[in-house]
Amino acid sequence: MTLPAEEIQRLRTFAYNILGSYEDAKDVVQDVLVKQLEHPVAETIANPKAYLIKSVINQAISVKKRNSKIVQEDYIGTWLPEPVTNETADGALLSKEMLQYSLLILLEKLSPKERAVFVLKEAFNYSHQEIAATLEITEDSSRQLLKRAKGKVNGVPSMPDQEKMKQEAQRFFNAIHNGDITTLEHLLVKDIVMTSDGGGKVSATRWPIDGKERVIKALLGLYHKHQKSSTAFPAIVNGQPAFLFYDNDVLVNCEILEFSEAGLQNVYFVRNPDKLKSLKR
Repeated sequence: MTLPAEEIQRLRTFAYNILGSYEDAKDVVQDVLVKQLEHPVAETIANPKAYLIKSVINQAISVKKRNSKIVQEDYIGTWLPEPVTNETADGALLSKEMLQYSLLILLEKLSPKERAVFVLKEAFNYSHQEIAATLEITEDSSRQLLKRAKGKVNGVPSMPDQEKMKQEAQRFFNAIHNGDITTLEHLLVKDIVMTSDGGGKVSATRWPIDGKERVIKALLGLYHKHQKSSTAFPAIVNGQPAFLFYDNDVLVNCEILEFSEAGLQNVYFVRNPDKLKSLKR
Protein backbone atom coordinates (compact mmCIF):
# COMPACT_ATOMS: atom_id res chain seq x y z
CA MET A 1 0.00 0.00 0.00
CA THR A 2 1.61 3.25 -1.19
CA LEU A 3 0.49 6.42 0.54
CA PRO A 4 0.51 9.89 -1.08
CA ALA A 5 2.73 12.46 0.62
CA GLU A 6 -0.27 14.35 2.01
CA GLU A 7 -1.58 11.22 3.74
CA ILE A 8 1.78 10.70 5.43
CA GLN A 9 1.72 14.38 6.44
CA ARG A 10 -1.72 13.86 7.96
CA LEU A 11 -0.56 10.80 9.93
CA ARG A 12 2.44 12.73 11.27
CA THR A 13 0.19 15.65 12.20
CA PHE A 14 -2.13 13.37 14.18
CA ALA A 15 0.86 11.93 16.04
CA TYR A 16 2.56 15.30 16.60
CA ASN A 17 -0.54 16.90 18.12
CA ILE A 18 -0.83 14.02 20.58
CA LEU A 19 2.87 13.75 21.40
CA GLY A 20 4.13 17.35 21.22
CA SER A 21 7.28 15.92 19.66
CA TYR A 22 7.98 15.99 15.94
CA GLU A 23 10.80 13.45 16.15
CA ASP A 24 8.62 10.99 18.06
CA ALA A 25 5.75 11.60 15.63
CA LYS A 26 7.99 10.64 12.70
CA ASP A 27 9.07 7.48 14.54
CA VAL A 28 5.47 6.50 15.33
CA VAL A 29 4.35 6.85 11.71
CA GLN A 30 7.43 5.05 10.47
CA ASP A 31 6.79 2.13 12.85
CA VAL A 32 3.16 1.83 11.76
CA LEU A 33 4.05 1.92 8.06
CA VAL A 34 6.82 -0.65 8.49
CA LYS A 35 4.42 -3.00 10.28
CA GLN A 36 1.93 -2.46 7.48
CA LEU A 37 4.56 -3.46 4.92
CA GLU A 38 5.45 -6.57 6.90
CA HIS A 39 1.83 -7.51 7.65
CA PRO A 40 -0.45 -5.69 5.16
CA VAL A 41 -3.64 -5.86 7.20
CA ALA A 42 -4.93 -2.47 6.03
CA GLU A 43 -5.34 -3.70 2.45
CA THR A 44 -7.84 -6.36 3.53
CA ILE A 45 -10.28 -4.03 5.32
CA ALA A 46 -12.95 -1.66 4.01
CA ASN A 47 -11.27 1.62 4.96
CA PRO A 48 -7.46 1.26 4.97
CA LYS A 49 -6.83 5.00 5.58
CA ALA A 50 -9.00 4.96 8.70
CA TYR A 51 -7.16 1.85 9.87
CA LEU A 52 -3.77 3.56 9.51
CA ILE A 53 -5.00 6.69 11.34
CA LYS A 54 -6.34 4.49 14.12
CA SER A 55 -3.02 2.63 14.34
CA VAL A 56 -0.99 5.85 14.45
CA ILE A 57 -3.19 7.47 17.08
CA ASN A 58 -3.16 4.46 19.38
CA GLN A 59 0.59 4.04 18.96
CA ALA A 60 1.02 7.76 19.75
CA ILE A 61 -1.08 7.36 22.92
CA SER A 62 1.17 4.50 24.06
CA VAL A 63 4.34 6.50 23.36
CA LYS A 64 2.89 9.55 25.14
CA LYS A 65 2.15 7.48 28.25
CA ARG A 66 5.73 6.22 28.29
CA ASN A 67 7.21 9.66 27.62
CA SER A 68 5.08 11.33 30.31
CA LYS A 69 6.41 8.90 32.89
CA ILE A 70 9.99 9.56 31.81
CA VAL A 71 9.46 13.35 31.98
CA GLN A 72 7.95 13.11 35.46
CA GLU A 73 10.76 10.95 36.79
CA ASP A 74 13.90 11.98 34.89
CA TYR A 75 13.56 15.23 32.94
CA ILE A 76 15.69 18.08 34.26
CA GLY A 77 13.80 21.36 34.50
CA THR A 78 10.61 22.24 32.65
CA TRP A 79 9.55 20.14 29.66
CA LEU A 80 8.23 22.12 26.67
CA PRO A 81 6.86 20.70 23.39
CA GLU A 82 9.14 20.43 20.39
CA PRO A 83 8.49 23.50 18.19
CA VAL A 84 7.85 23.26 14.46
CA THR A 85 8.14 26.21 12.09
CA ASN A 86 5.52 26.78 9.42
CA GLU A 87 8.20 26.06 6.80
CA THR A 88 8.81 22.64 8.35
CA ALA A 89 5.08 22.03 8.65
CA ASP A 90 4.50 22.74 4.96
CA GLY A 91 6.80 19.86 4.06
CA ALA A 92 6.21 17.38 6.86
CA LEU A 93 2.97 18.27 8.66
CA LEU A 94 -0.35 19.80 7.69
CA SER A 95 0.09 23.32 9.04
CA LYS A 96 -3.64 24.12 9.01
CA GLU A 97 -4.26 21.21 11.41
CA MET A 98 -1.17 21.70 13.57
CA LEU A 99 -2.03 22.98 17.05
CA GLN A 100 -0.78 26.32 18.32
CA TYR A 101 2.22 26.10 20.62
CA SER A 102 0.34 27.55 23.60
CA LEU A 103 -2.38 24.94 23.19
CA LEU A 104 0.20 22.13 23.03
CA ILE A 105 1.45 23.31 26.41
CA LEU A 106 -2.05 23.37 27.88
CA LEU A 107 -2.67 19.84 26.61
CA GLU A 108 0.17 18.58 28.82
CA LYS A 109 -2.38 18.79 31.67
CA LEU A 110 -4.38 15.99 30.03
CA SER A 111 -4.01 12.23 30.12
CA PRO A 112 -2.91 10.76 26.76
CA LYS A 113 -6.43 9.50 26.00
CA GLU A 114 -8.05 12.83 26.97
CA ARG A 115 -5.54 14.54 24.73
CA ALA A 116 -6.32 12.20 21.83
CA VAL A 117 -10.06 12.87 22.11
CA PHE A 118 -9.45 16.63 22.31
CA VAL A 119 -7.16 16.58 19.27
CA LEU A 120 -9.53 14.46 17.18
CA LYS A 121 -12.51 16.65 18.02
CA GLU A 122 -10.96 20.12 17.99
CA ALA A 123 -8.18 19.83 15.38
CA PHE A 124 -9.68 17.25 13.00
CA ASN A 125 -13.42 17.75 13.59
CA TYR A 126 -14.12 14.07 14.30
CA SER A 127 -17.59 13.12 15.48
CA HIS A 128 -17.93 11.24 18.77
CA GLN A 129 -18.91 8.19 16.73
CA GLU A 130 -15.67 8.41 14.76
CA ILE A 131 -13.63 9.01 17.92
CA ALA A 132 -15.24 5.99 19.60
CA ALA A 133 -14.36 3.78 16.63
CA THR A 134 -10.78 5.10 16.45
CA LEU A 135 -9.99 4.74 20.16
CA GLU A 136 -12.17 1.66 20.70
CA ILE A 137 -14.30 3.33 23.37
CA THR A 138 -18.00 4.14 23.63
CA GLU A 139 -19.45 7.40 22.35
CA ASP A 140 -20.44 8.28 25.92
CA SER A 141 -16.83 7.76 27.04
CA SER A 142 -15.69 10.02 24.22
CA ARG A 143 -18.03 12.78 25.39
CA GLN A 144 -16.92 12.40 29.00
CA LEU A 145 -13.23 12.47 28.05
CA LEU A 146 -13.76 15.62 25.99
CA LYS A 147 -15.66 17.28 28.83
CA ARG A 148 -12.86 16.48 31.29
CA ALA A 149 -10.23 17.66 28.81
CA LYS A 150 -11.94 21.01 28.25
CA GLY A 151 -12.31 21.44 32.00
CA LYS A 152 -8.57 20.93 32.52
CA VAL A 153 -7.53 23.08 29.57
CA ASN A 154 -9.82 25.85 30.84
CA GLY A 155 -10.30 27.60 27.51
CA VAL A 156 -8.34 27.59 24.28
CA PRO A 157 -5.95 30.58 23.98
CA SER A 158 -7.35 33.39 21.85
CA MET A 159 -4.65 34.88 19.63
CA PRO A 160 -4.66 38.26 17.85
CA ASP A 161 -4.33 38.13 14.06
CA GLN A 162 -0.93 37.05 12.79
CA GLU A 163 0.03 40.38 11.26
CA LYS A 164 -0.59 42.17 14.55
CA MET A 165 1.35 39.49 16.46
CA LYS A 166 4.31 39.82 14.08
CA GLN A 167 4.37 43.59 14.56
CA GLU A 168 4.17 43.27 18.34
CA ALA A 169 6.89 40.61 18.29
CA GLN A 170 9.22 42.96 16.42
CA ARG A 171 8.46 45.76 18.89
CA PHE A 172 9.30 43.33 21.71
CA PHE A 173 12.59 42.30 20.10
CA ASN A 174 13.59 45.91 19.42
CA ALA A 175 12.77 46.87 23.02
CA ILE A 176 14.92 44.03 24.38
CA HIS A 177 17.77 44.96 22.01
CA ASN A 178 17.61 48.63 23.00
CA GLY A 179 16.97 48.05 26.70
CA ASP A 180 13.69 49.98 26.34
CA ILE A 181 11.99 49.17 29.67
CA THR A 182 9.11 51.59 29.05
CA THR A 183 8.04 49.75 25.88
CA LEU A 184 8.45 46.37 27.59
CA GLU A 185 6.24 47.48 30.46
CA HIS A 186 3.61 48.45 27.91
CA LEU A 187 3.86 45.20 25.93
CA LEU A 188 3.92 42.69 28.81
CA VAL A 189 0.85 41.76 30.84
CA LYS A 190 1.13 41.99 34.62
CA ASP A 191 1.26 38.24 35.23
CA ILE A 192 3.52 37.29 32.30
CA VAL A 193 5.41 34.00 32.62
CA MET A 194 8.81 33.12 31.15
CA THR A 195 9.60 29.40 30.78
CA SER A 196 12.82 27.73 29.60
CA ASP A 197 13.62 24.18 28.54
CA GLY A 198 17.26 23.12 28.41
CA GLY A 199 16.63 19.46 29.21
CA GLY A 200 19.72 19.41 31.42
CA LYS A 201 21.88 19.63 28.27
CA VAL A 202 22.32 23.41 28.14
CA SER A 203 21.81 26.17 30.68
CA ALA A 204 18.21 27.19 31.34
CA THR A 205 16.12 28.37 34.27
CA ARG A 206 14.85 25.31 36.15
CA TRP A 207 11.50 26.90 37.05
CA PRO A 208 9.24 29.44 35.33
CA ILE A 209 9.70 33.13 36.21
CA ASP A 210 6.51 35.15 36.63
CA GLY A 211 5.53 38.79 37.09
CA LYS A 212 6.29 41.74 34.80
CA GLU A 213 9.19 43.20 36.80
CA ARG A 214 10.99 39.87 37.31
CA VAL A 215 10.49 38.78 33.70
CA ILE A 216 11.77 42.08 32.25
CA LYS A 217 14.87 41.83 34.42
CA ALA A 218 15.43 38.21 33.35
CA LEU A 219 14.84 38.94 29.64
CA LEU A 220 17.26 41.87 29.56
CA GLY A 221 19.89 39.99 31.53
CA LEU A 222 19.62 36.93 29.30
CA TYR A 223 19.76 38.97 26.11
CA HIS A 224 22.83 40.99 27.04
CA LYS A 225 24.65 38.01 28.52
CA HIS A 226 23.89 35.35 25.89
CA GLN A 227 21.76 36.50 22.95
CA LYS A 228 23.24 39.84 21.90
CA SER A 229 26.13 38.13 20.14
CA SER A 230 23.79 35.69 18.37
CA THR A 231 22.07 36.21 15.03
CA ALA A 232 18.28 36.32 15.37
CA PHE A 233 15.75 35.49 12.67
CA PRO A 234 11.99 36.03 12.97
CA ALA A 235 9.82 32.95 12.35
CA ILE A 236 6.32 31.59 12.81
CA VAL A 237 6.38 28.56 15.11
CA ASN A 238 3.20 26.53 15.55
CA GLY A 239 1.24 29.55 14.34
CA GLN A 240 2.89 31.96 16.79
CA PRO A 241 5.66 34.57 16.35
CA ALA A 242 9.12 33.45 17.38
CA PHE A 243 12.81 34.26 17.04
CA LEU A 244 15.47 31.71 16.15
CA PHE A 245 18.91 32.50 17.61
CA TYR A 246 22.03 31.18 15.90
CA ASP A 247 25.62 31.03 17.12
CA ASN A 248 28.02 30.40 14.24
CA ASP A 249 25.16 28.98 12.12
CA VAL A 250 24.11 26.61 14.93
CA LEU A 251 20.56 27.08 16.23
CA VAL A 252 20.82 27.51 20.00
CA ASN A 253 17.45 28.91 21.04
CA CYS A 254 13.87 29.12 19.81
CA GLU A 255 12.03 31.93 21.58
CA ILE A 256 8.25 31.64 21.15
CA LEU A 257 5.91 34.49 22.08
CA GLU A 258 2.29 34.11 23.16
CA PHE A 259 0.20 37.23 22.73
CA SER A 260 -3.35 37.82 23.89
CA GLU A 261 -5.39 40.93 23.15
CA ALA A 262 -4.07 42.32 26.46
CA GLY A 263 -0.41 41.89 25.53
CA LEU A 264 2.48 39.42 25.77
CA GLN A 265 1.54 36.81 28.36
CA ASN A 266 4.07 33.99 27.87
CA VAL A 267 7.62 33.69 26.58
CA TYR A 268 8.97 30.19 25.93
CA PHE A 269 12.68 29.46 25.45
CA VAL A 270 13.33 26.06 23.85
CA ARG A 271 17.08 25.48 24.23
CA ASN A 272 17.26 21.68 24.43
CA PRO A 273 19.28 20.86 21.27
CA ASP A 274 17.29 17.65 20.74
CA LYS A 275 14.18 19.79 20.19
CA LEU A 276 15.80 22.15 17.68
CA LYS A 277 16.76 19.62 15.04
CA SER A 278 13.74 20.00 12.78
CA LEU A 279 13.52 23.81 12.82
CA LYS A 280 14.31 25.79 9.68
CA ARG A 281 15.39 29.39 9.40
